[in-house]
Amino acid sequence: MQRIHTFLDLVLAQGGSDLHLVAGNPPRIRLHGIAYEVKYRDLTADDIYNLVFDLIPENLHSDFKEKGNADFSYDYGASGRFRVNVFQHLGGLGAVFRVIPTEVISLNKLGLPPVLKNLTRHRKGLILVTGPTGSGKSTTLASMIDFINEERHGHIITIEDPVEFVHHTKRCLFSQREVGTHTPSFSKALMSALREDPDVILVGEMRDQETIHLALTAAEMGILVLATLHTNGAAPAVDRVINAFPAGEEPYVRTMLSTSLIGVISQQLVRKTDNKGRIPAIEILINNAAVSNLIREGKIDQIENVIQSGGMVGMQRMDTALMRLVDAQLISPEEAYFKSRVKADFEALLEGREVDESKTPSDTPDSVNMN
Repeated sequence: MQRIHTFLDLVLAQGGSDLHLVAGNPPRIRLHGIAYEVKYRDLTADDIYNLVFDLIPENLHSDFKEKGNADFSYDYGASGRFRVNVFQHLGGLGAVFRVIPTEVISLNKLGLPPVLKNLTRHRKGLILVTGPTGSGKSTTLASMIDFINEERHGHIITIEDPVEFVHHTKRCLFSQREVGTHTPSFSKALMSALREDPDVILVGEMRDQETIHLALTAAEMGILVLATLHTNGAAPAVDRVINAFPAGEEPYVRTMLSTSLIGVISQQLVRKTDNKGRIPAIEILINNAAVSNLIREGKIDQIENVIQSGGMVGMQRMDTALMRLVDAQLISPEEAYFKSRVKADFEALLEGREVDESKTPSDTPDSVNMN
């Protein structure tokens, strides 16, 4: 236990986001999006077992043996909390520890657009936060929930796998439930939540048709629902929700979504020009009459045009967000080019520059020291 704490202390001291332990390799720490080797010997399968197996909660032991992986949170006292995935692979065991900040960062400190506050002021409907793994979705959701906690009284239920940010009562009462510990599934917890007098429900991930349907139902019943999806873009998120259902149910689902959707926040993290951190680039879709009509008619491919013309009401394309970060000299033109969707729009910024996507920043180390 002492050795794993040494590695966790190193991640926290370096300001890393993840610790990777894989048998046959030295430990690695992800700093600002790049995974660096720790200057340490290769870990054996027995090393990994001794480091992490005792951390797995007893109620997950049988599930781990059956499925070969386990997800849980690990509370490291005052130092912090970690979201942990332990898995079996060809060389033995592996584990990834994701750092969960001990304090929720406010929307202002995260530098997120002010329109997000307006979205969270709605009393009912569905807000989707989307993006690839590791794009900061959980952090954004936690900040939005914290903003609600500061602004109004109510009952907030979070359903997560596992529980990440621990919220404390300011004005709202919190019920935080963990899938696998307090409830068998997201859908079961959502079904129960509908009878628990909630004002706000946070769904850690909408993984299946039943969960999506219950989230839409809750939003129509007068509850504010915030949920995540793994999609790259606001329009694809809308498409994912609709396509989760059989073709015969799509007209009904489109109608539900067109009236209950508040907005979609799609984000990715981009490296800052000083290579000492990352900041979010945000695409925002706000449901208005035009968007609602396109959803209802199944013309999802035209939503991008509405986002492009909706700047006055707070909408923003991903490439617009990236260009603004370049103009503010917060990110490099190369970083914007690699993260953009329409790369031709950024090619003029790269004239005279040598672009190498695989190149690591010159002032970052090849490895991380244990001392």
